[in-house]
Amino acid sequence: MARQLRVARRSAIKQRTQALLQLQALADTAPDELRDTVKPLRYAALIELAARFRAGEMTTPTAAAKYAMSVLARRIQHLDAEIDGLDAHLKTILTTAHPDLLAAHGVGPETAGALLVAAGDNPERLTTEQSFAALCGASPVQASSGNTRRHRLNRGGDRQANSALWRIVLVRMKTHPPTREYVTRRTAEGMAKRDIMRCLKRYVAREIYHHINPASPPKRHL
Repeated sequence: MARQLRVARRSAIKQRTQALLQLQALADTAPDELRDTVKPLRYAALIELAARFRAGEMTTPTAAAKYAMSVLARRIQHLDAEIDGLDAHLKTILTTAHPDLLAAHGVGPETAGALLVAAGDNPERLTTEQSFAALCGASPVQASSGNTRRHRLNRGGDRQANSALWRIVLVRMKTHPPTREYVTRRTAEGMAKRDIMRCLKRYVAREIYHHINPASPPKRHL
């Protein structure tokens, strides 16, 4: 169910992005009297204003620009409502199936859906938390050389699941006290931000695995 809803959601997101870029391009190239009004506006204000445009008689470039912008703005508003509806259904499904996963810090319907779909498509690979981390491209990869021992980012695995982990980590780095303390400590030790995020994605992958498989051994915390 989550997979099917996410297909429709991805399509709506792509269409919204395309329409928004087109609306901004029209604002940048509109006739002077209209461009001076719409170009300084941020996206939300531009969409709201353009949706209220009434072009009138199609006899001037300004009228054509207003009509085109109003069509795109209303399309964006329709897609916003569509995405909100899909998110609401996703949240209902995921809350019923995995309430603890959705309650985890930084995990929303979209990220939870991406991780569950990745896991559901590969049940034979989820024998351990390490296999789930590898599936999500969050397992450490040896990059040692000579006397230097280190790991690098894993560029394999399911990229949508990896992106979901990255977004969860970003939220936690801003709003999760234990994660912020971890970042501070590792930064003081000289670790680069990208390597800190690699480690955090591995921690989050472990946590998510134990939400998906509650019968597995308890997870380790930071």
